[in-house]
Amino acid sequence: MLGVREALRRRGLADTAASLTVVVNTGDDLWLSGVRLQPDVDSITYALAGVNDTQRGWGRAGDSERVNAELQEWGAGWPWFTLGDLDLGTHLARTGWLREGLTPSDVLEKMSHRWDLGARLLPMTDSEVDTWVELEGGVRQHFQEWWTRHRATLAPVAFHNPGIASAVPAPGVAEAIANADIVLLAPSNPVVSIGPILAVPGIREALVATRARVVGVSPVIGGKVVRGMADVCLAAIGVDTSAAAVAEHYGARNAGGLLDAWLMAEEDAADASRVAERGIRSLVTPLWMTDADTSAALGEAALAAAGV
Repeated sequence: MLGVREALRRRGLADTAASLTVVVNTGDDLWLSGVRLQPDVDSITYALAGVNDTQRGWGRAGDSERVNAELQEWGAGWPWFTLGDLDLGTHLARTGWLREGLTPSDVLEKMSHRWDLGARLLPMTDSEVDTWVELEGGVRQHFQEWWTRHRATLAPVAFHNPGIASAVPAPGVAEAIANADIVLLAPSNPVVSIGPILAVPGIREALVATRARVVGVSPVIGGKVVRGMADVCLAAIGVDTSAAAVAEHYGARNAGGLLDAWLMAEEDAADASRVAERGIRSLVTPLWMTDADTSAALGEAALAAAGV
């Protein structure tokens, strides 16, 4: 499963699958105040552990911000990027392990032992390939500054992951894809969440070659993105904000793309034939994950789309 923060927010797919491996985006990682942050890794870990802050959409539930306030008093970090105290504990532990010579894969395995996550988590790569946003005039910002501080209001020209061309999939990623019964492209941002994973040399090739059925879930419902500012990202790469357009962006596996099947919301049923004409099996089903039951139903729909 690739880029799964949204798909796993309420554990629906973790409860549905007998054995689940999650390949996590690390393209929005960063160094801040001397510690290594991995926002997607942490969000997925906290969500599967049931300790995530569902109100804010990030961080730990019931967290405090005393250390963050002290950092601001020292003029350290970013005043618009809040770090919770419990969250900082995670970052400090990770940074210490990295300084001791562990890889991000090693660190994520250690983190996974704290809670019963119901899934095996793998970073997409052990290389540092942070995302940078190119704006007009050649100006570049780290993705987190563009996303969190400016809320994607600055028009992007392109997105870059320096060093990704020489990166390799983290240990176990290619094997997990090759040996899977079903691969799910979750409804995360196609550009800055799924995109960096697919840009790691070897991962796209593994998806094309796998014997498993590759099923995607639309991140667009009724012409609007489910969460965040993914529409701005899609516009930057010339993709319309529609379920059909995103499916076409991924492409049909029988035509050199990635998808065997595509889950679309009922609000987008009129475009199902357009997706099918591209050689992708389309399945119209409710996509809003509002509780455990609807999340589990989505997991069942994904299995049905794959013929499992």
